[in-house]
Amino acid sequence: METRRILLDGLPTTVVREGEDLVAPDGRRVPASEAVHLPPCEPSKIICIHLNYESRVKEFLATLPPAPTYFHKPVSALNAHEGDVVRPPRCRYLNYEGEIAIVIGRECRHIAPDQAAEFIAGFTIANDFGLHDFRDTDAGSMLRVKGSDTLCPLGPGLVDDWDFHGKRIRTYVNGEVRQDGTTDEMVWDMHYLVADIARTITLVPGDVILSGTPANSRPVEPGDVVEVEVEGLGVLRNRIVEGEVPIREDVGAQPSASEEVISTAFGGDWEFRGVRPPRRA
Repeated sequence: METRRILLDGLPTTVVREGEDLVAPDGRRVPASEAVHLPPCEPSKIICIHLNYESRVKEFLATLPPAPTYFHKPVSALNAHEGDVVRPPRCRYLNYEGEIAIVIGRECRHIAPDQAAEFIAGFTIANDFGLHDFRDTDAGSMLRVKGSDTLCPLGPGLVDDWDFHGKRIRTYVNGEVRQDGTTDEMVWDMHYLVADIARTITLVPGDVILSGTPANSRPVEPGDVVEVEVEGLGVLRNRIVEGEVPIREDVGAQPSASEEVISTAFGGDWEFRGVRPPRRA
């Protein structure tokens, strides 16, 4: 079953998808294409793994640690299907990262990987956008890089009976395939991630774990339409827009275009690979 959260009469409402329609608890039917979507869950926290897909590891010429490492996106970064993703003025390196999100269904602490399925409400699609202009100062925490407003679209729906093995994940920009991988690339699978985090962090209903992205995350521009398609979960669609409010210049670190920023935005350590990324005007 797939459920979605939409605005109905101005109120958040959980509906069930039946074909091209969304059916409300009172029986009203809304065409999915006309609905105003909300994130399909209400997390208290959003936890994300750094590297997990083999193609992404190879792209960065990276050596994985023996266990996963994570970062945190604040819930204020949440966005939804068809929502606008904002690239702030003076920022140039906003990257898409098509991912699959695990949504927790009941309180979870200190479990084994083979128990994790009992604690998962379902799965949805995510786009773990990164604002790499702030990577020089936030590379460790990823707070502004991954946690700025609108940078965590989820949706369109939550699917509760989905086998994550062998599923294809693709990201499109303006209709062209930019990322193409499968969940078989994952070094640590969905159940492992839940059990690993729950060793010391209590997961509660609605919490979200982002499970990693394949190779070829690249910058996008205002006006671009980014779609993430996951076999069995549907398509998450967002448009990139230019922000109206400039990054203040009188406080904090400023957006930069250092070697670290450019290298990460364009997929690896370009200097040592002898390839230079394109520099935009």
